Amino acid sequence: MSEQKFLPFALPDIGEDEINEVVDALRSGWVTTGPKTKQFEADFAAFIGEGVEAIAVNSATAGLHLALEAIGIQPGDEVIVPSYTFTATAEVVRYLGADPVVVDVDPATFNISPAAIRAAITPKTRAIMPVHFAGLACEMDEIIAIAREHGLKVVEDAAHALPTTYKGKLVGTLDSDVTVFSFYANKTMTTGEGGMVVSKNKDIIARCKIMRLHGISRDAFDRYVSKTPAWYYEVIAPGFKYNMPDTAAAMGIHQLKKIVAFREKREVMAQRFDRELADLPLILPARPAHAGDRHAWHLYPVRIKPEAGISRDDFILRMAEKGIGCSVHFIPLHRQPVWRDGYQLDRAAFPVADAAFEAEVTLPLYTRMNEDDQTRVIVAMREILGA
Repeated sequence: MSEQKFLPFALPDIGEDEINEVVDALRSGWVTTGPKTKQFEADFAAFIGEGVEAIAVNSATAGLHLALEAIGIQPGDEVIVPSYTFTATAEVVRYLGADPVVVDVDPATFNISPAAIRAAITPKTRAIMPVHFAGLACEMDEIIAIAREHGLKVVEDAAHALPTTYKGKLVGTLDSDVTVFSFYANKTMTTGEGGMVVSKNKDIIARCKIMRLHGISRDAFDRYVSKTPAWYYEVIAPGFKYNMPDTAAAMGIHQLKKIVAFREKREVMAQRFDRELADLPLILPARPAHAGDRHAWHLYPVRIKPEAGISRDDFILRMAEKGIGCSVHFIPLHRQPVWRDGYQLDRAAFPVADAAFEAEVTLPLYTRMNEDDQTRVIVAMREILGA
C-alpha cells in the first residue's frame, strides 16, 4: 500500500475563477491598487451591508494600525486586548506609542472577558480591541455597553470572523467603531496577504483612505486614470504604505462569492468533529451562545483533558507521525517575551488563557479537505487517545 500524503493543517481553496481574474489584472497593466481593488471594496461593503464602507489593505495588521490611528490613539494611551490572540493585536497599539493592556479570557470561548475588561479600565484607557477567536463572536453587547459607559472606542479584530454573526447581525455591522478582517492564506477566504477595514463612520473611513497611502489627500488611482492632467497631490499626514494591489483583490472578488458556501462546508465538518470526537477526553469548541448565530469556523480548537494521559505537545507529535498537521492557537501574549518582559506580565494573572494554552490543539479544518481527509484525522485521534 502506498504511503498517504501528509495532510497539512491548512490550505487555501483557490479555483480557476480566481486564477483567471489575476491573469486579467496582470494583462490589464494595473497590478497595484486599481479597478479590481475598487470592485472588491464595493463587493465587500455590499456583502457586509447596513451602509458600511470598506477599505482594502495589504494585511489585517495594517488595517488594525489604520483603525487605531483613525480613532485617535496616541502615545501614552491604553488599549485593552486579550492575552489569547496573535501578537499583531498588541503590536499595532505599540506602533502608535500607546500601551496594550492585556487581560484574561472567557474559559468556554477563549474570547475576551467583559469582567476583565471592566477591571482593567484606567484614566488612560481609550479603546477596547475584542478578538473573535476561531470565528466565534465575542459578547459584543456587553463590551459595547462598557465602552459607552466609559467613553471608549471599540475596534473589532475580526481576522477569524468572516462570516460570523452575533445576535443575527454580521460582524462588521455591529455598534463598534471599526472592524478589521483578514485574508491571510489560511483564513476563511484569502487574497494571499490582505485585509479589509469596515466602518459606518465616514470620518474613520476617510482617515484610513488617506493614511493607507502615504497620507496623500487624493486617491492615487483616480489621479492616474484622470483624462486631464492630474499630477498634483498634497501629503497632509505622515501616512503608511498599506494599499492592496489589484493582483490580490482579483482573488478576493471570487473568494468573496464563495464565502457563504465555504462557511457552510466548515460548519458541516465542525458538526462531524463534534459528533465523532464527543466521547474522547477532549473539551470541544464552544458553539454560539445565541440561537441561530453563525460561527465562521476559521479554526477548530480542542483541549486535551488531563485524563487523556498525553500532553498536548506529544499529541501533536503523534499526529505528525501519522501524517497529519496540527497547530496551536495561540501562545498567549503573556508568555511572549516582548509583552511578558516589557509589561511584567505574570502567568498567575491569566489563569484561563494560560490553562487553555497548555491544553489546546487546533485540528485541520479547511474547505479543500474531503470526507476521507477528515476520517483520517478522526481515526488518528481515536488511536492516540485510546478510544
